[in-house]
Amino acid sequence: MINVSVLGYGTVGSGVVEILRENADLIAKRAGEPIQVRSVLDLRDFPGDPVQDIIVHDFEQVRSDEKIDIVVETMGGVHPAYEFVKAALESGKSVCTSNKALVAEYGPELLQTAQEKNVNFLFEASVGGGIPIIRPLKISLAPDEILEISGILNGTTNYILTEMTQNGSDFDSVLKDAQEKGYAEKDPTADVEGYDACRKIAILTSLAYGKQLDFEEIYTEGITKITDRDIAYAKKLGAKVKIFGSSKKTGDRVSAMVAPKLIFPSHPLYSVDGVFNAILVKGNMVGDVMFYGQGAGKLATASAVVSDIIDEAKHVNVNMKTLWDAEKLSLTPLDEVVSKFFVRIKGGKEAAEKAFGAITPVDAGYPDEFAFVTEAVTEGAFAEAAQSLEVINRIRIDG
Repeated sequence: MINVSVLGYGTVGSGVVEILRENADLIAKRAGEPIQVRSVLDLRDFPGDPVQDIIVHDFEQVRSDEKIDIVVETMGGVHPAYEFVKAALESGKSVCTSNKALVAEYGPELLQTAQEKNVNFLFEASVGGGIPIIRPLKISLAPDEILEISGILNGTTNYILTEMTQNGSDFDSVLKDAQEKGYAEKDPTADVEGYDACRKIAILTSLAYGKQLDFEEIYTEGITKITDRDIAYAKKLGAKVKIFGSSKKTGDRVSAMVAPKLIFPSHPLYSVDGVFNAILVKGNMVGDVMFYGQGAGKLATASAVVSDIIDEAKHVNVNMKTLWDAEKLSLTPLDEVVSKFFVRIKGGKEAAEKAFGAITPVDAGYPDEFAFVTEAVTEGAFAEAAQSLEVINRIRIDG
């Protein structure tokens, strides 16, 4: 019998308990022995819920309980999640988590502690919700040198951009609609400003190259500046606006970014709409591999957590080494990254050509501005050229 304690009985935590109970027989067969929830830590009580019988309010009861084999952290936030996870690992308990903020900030340290204590720290659900990506990146793609990772990593922003594209809605209206449908938080900042996607691409990139990429060092741009006019121009170009988290290896250096981009029908992620997420991984041997599915949601995310529980149940007292060292990954300076840009300015073609040389005009019927596409230029060269113009907005082009 494997005993589990769940920290936090919110959306994901309650989903974990539900799956472990509903699919108990199937999970026991796949884990090799039964798995039961021994305790659930939460500040609240849940009268009328069967979980009330195993609710505890003090983490010390979890840490000191020698019968608990696996701790599941679904509290969210960095503190006290970090302190609880660290203490659980040091007590000889394996831990799995859905907490991207925790993993992005403390991943190497917690993996090192798990290795020292001969237990495991797994985090499949921290990126992509129910989409399996961490384990394939660590195991299935282990023979490959990863050349590029590019993904639609946030369902909220993808839903907003999809609605703006398909229905001509403005950003504020769609955001309100997303909040009413439960796709966006009351405070949507982490989603719409790109911070959520930033932590996810930091985790994936760190795993791909085995070194720590601090999320604070990744250039991050959200979707709050995307307007209905940008969408109209995109349609004129036969493109869509999507926000990507991406990293790319060129030589011995890696670049990383989170930003809206224009993509065309030939792009593998062009048809990924609504709340769905997708991650494209390019290996030097396997080529392009795409992972697609629901990036969030109670049972989708909880399913990924339970997959980690099963894995840890099958590896009691056996550490599954994950290559992710605390040594910092060296990023290519943003100024040296090359892109094409779609640009809207106050002014005309002459000013644009003077600043950028060869351009391709784009006419979507707005007489009070001029829009164009640049040739491929570095970010530094673009910034310098754009100083002479009154730029309304600019969006990078992928492909």
